[in-house]
Amino acid sequence: MTTTPEQHTEYLTRRIDVLLPQPYDTAVRRYEELVPVIDLTRFGVLATWDAVREQAEINAPHGFMIYWKADITSDMATSPSDWKCAEYLMGNHVIAQRMYDHDPAVMLHAPLRTVLYADAEGRTHFAVDQPSSHFVSYGKPEVTEVGRYLDRLLADLLALLGAEVPDLLKSTVSV
Repeated sequence: MTTTPEQHTEYLTRRIDVLLPQPYDTAVRRYEELVPVIDLTRFGVLATWDAVREQAEINAPHGFMIYWKADITSDMATSPSDWKCAEYLMGNHVIAQRMYDHDPAVMLHAPLRTVLYADAEGRTHFAVDQPSSHFVSYGKPEVTEVGRYLDRLLADLLALLGAEVPDLLKSTVSV
């Protein structure tokens, strides 16, 4: 029996934190309109990957679906903090499959973790780690390219949310 030595990968990631023009509650509603909750029941009865792809196009008109949501505001209600905050896992398993095919460890970073929150002045923020900064760390061109594609989808989503798209994503905007 051969054992595989443990591996360590150190890499830099970029956190993107942008202001949204809407008040927090409005921004959350808009985000959830643009990034709908995945229809697990419908996906669960599909018999082929082609059918899954077709359903993903319907369920994720802007490329992303919500897989999980935490209302952090409620979770922290009895704490001394009074921030408004919601956390999400946002992604698309059809897109993730294009990376998973090359390295299943990519699922450590797919779906993407996003946070919407209101700061001390009441301004609404959208925060996420830049997808390509995670996926380049796998050292596989096919995975890196999907990470860059996710950057483009993220830039499009930020534009749809009315945010100023950060310079590091501007060249990839396709809205």
